[in-house]
Amino acid sequence: MDQSVVDFVSKFSHAGKPITAICHSQLILAAANIVKGRKCTAYPTVGPVLIAAGAHWVEPESLSHCITDGNLVTGVAYPGHPEFIQSFVKALGGSITGSEKTDMTCVPASISFQLTSESMIVRVSCHRRSSPSKWLVTLKQFQDYMEDYEVYVPFQSLQALGCHVDAVCPKKKSGDTCPTAIHDFEGDQTYSEKPGHDFTLTADFEGLDASSYDALVIPGGRAPEYLALDGKVIALVKDLMEAKKPVASICHGQQILAAAGVGKKCTAGATWLEPDPIDRCFTDGNLVTGAAWPGHPEFIFQLMALLGIKSEERMRKEMERFDHERRKEEERLMREQQREEERLLREQRRESERQE
Repeated sequence: MDQSVVDFVSKFSHAGKPITAICHSQLILAAANIVKGRKCTAYPTVGPVLIAAGAHWVEPESLSHCITDGNLVTGVAYPGHPEFIQSFVKALGGSITGSEKTDMTCVPASISFQLTSESMIVRVSCHRRSSPSKWLVTLKQFQDYMEDYEVYVPFQSLQALGCHVDAVCPKKKSGDTCPTAIHDFEGDQTYSEKPGHDFTLTADFEGLDASSYDALVIPGGRAPEYLALDGKVIALVKDLMEAKKPVASICHGQQILAAAGVGKKCTAGATWLEPDPIDRCFTDGNLVTGAAWPGHPEFIFQLMALLGIKSEERMRKEMERFDHERRKEEERLMREQQREEERLLREQRRESERQE
């Protein structure tokens, strides 16, 4: 119903620039009249609207389903973020390349996420294989009420980078779910906590070979204070640190690093670096630390560097260009809105003067 938004989307479409929409946001595409004759998908309830707008509706096979038609990328819901992001990167002309480590016949093949309570420990393992680039991500020691955003963002980001992801949990099996909690900064003295999405496990914990992995990611939340008391978790952290394998920890995850007696230059540990601003992240050797989820972009970028995953420079420049154009368009729309508000205010004043 906001014409300025509809006009904004239309301009991108007329310029042939990449456009992505997921879940219910395809309603904006229909309002902008840019889906006619285009293949697209969405959350099932949006289908009739897109069909009425002339779209070639593609019934979603699952909540992860995505469709690309030229410069238009559409998805069904958040479970499809990995493919959705991959498609957007391709639309921008970018690509992802893996590690060039000499002791492997291809890029690293295995990343493991190990989550406990609100915290997730992610381990990365490199298997020698001659097949195309593929990563295995396993979430281990995953329990209830980990921090929603600090689980889904790293997990799905690594999937988008070409990782094959498995999620496992002690005392739980493949197909079981774990509830999460959403922590947000809403102006109080500390963060708020609300129910998050359920996270579905994809593999069994029993039989997992921890020694086959070569990196570790520890998300935050309330769980690390309990994980710090788990001898098996501490032993895992120590083993990976001693082996000089990548370890990435965010938010309260540094409590586990402290309990394991590790911590170089980080935002919680031996050499304290003030997290100002809150999205600040640091890399020191094989250790990446971040203060909180607002730092996820830098957190993932620094972890990618340790893993040898590279993004094309062209994609970076394209994103910078799009961001610059977006800001310019937002400023223009704000100026137009301000002029319109001033015009309405003048009319109201004139009307008030006439009535007097």
